[in-house]
Amino acid sequence: MDQKLQLQQFQLYLMRRNLSKHTIRSYLYAVRQFFRFYPELNDLNLQLYKLYLMEHYKPQTVNLRIHALNCFLTYAQWPGGHVLQIRLQQKTFFDHIISEADYEYLKARLLSDNKYLYYFLIRFMAATGARVSEVIQFTVEDVKHGYKDLYSKGNKIRRIYIPSTLQKDTACWLKETNRLSGDLFLNPSGQRISPSGIRRQLKILAIRYQLDEMVVYPHSFRHRFAKSFIENCGDITLLSNLLGHESIRTTRIYLRRSSSEQKAIVNQVVDW
Repeated sequence: MDQKLQLQQFQLYLMRRNLSKHTIRSYLYAVRQFFRFYPELNDLNLQLYKLYLMEHYKPQTVNLRIHALNCFLTYAQWPGGHVLQIRLQQKTFFDHIISEADYEYLKARLLSDNKYLYYFLIRFMAATGARVSEVIQFTVEDVKHGYKDLYSKGNKIRRIYIPSTLQKDTACWLKETNRLSGDLFLNPSGQRISPSGIRRQLKILAIRYQLDEMVVYPHSFRHRFAKSFIENCGDITLLSNLLGHESIRTTRIYLRRSSSEQKAIVNQVVDW
């Protein structure tokens, strides 16, 4: 089969599996990269591609490309076995997450500087666990309802709850700005704000308020939600459902402590 046609059909295969646009793009990129280096699909070339990836990319990226290629092999009904992913050395600590103190400090500064858009953006991510791609989909109507329903893989509905305190505060903000309907988070042009715009502005705010840029990024607030939830509730199964994880194994990362937390515990406990 013509390679271009095969890639087009592979794209349709991925779309029928309800994968996100970002995932489809990354899968197609990996397959195109493979065929750019190795025009023929055979066991030797598959292993050579794996070696190339290991020499040029970080382990996580290597496994993402291998996973994409294996998906293509499944689609193509490749008679040989799949390419084995490389084993990752898992960290025993979880860093690069905004601390509760810095989160509260950032909220206070944004509020005092009347930067309500980003004040509510970070609150929504930290109080709901929503991804940045999800938080921009919230509407004024969702605030009235107290939740947002989103479709995930396999056409499953995931409900993201808006805590009552946040719901009340957001309703006051909307009333002051005379917002009755439509997207909740708008850019200066009145259009739905973009994830890239949020990422850029958060970096600017981190510098302005002298916070560590490494912990001021959209997903950090989702991590903050998860860490605070597990510390205050302890129900990891519920947390996994709230975050929309396919496997509870993904959620277990939040049971780990940061390296600074580990150090503090060691200093407190070990006196011999």
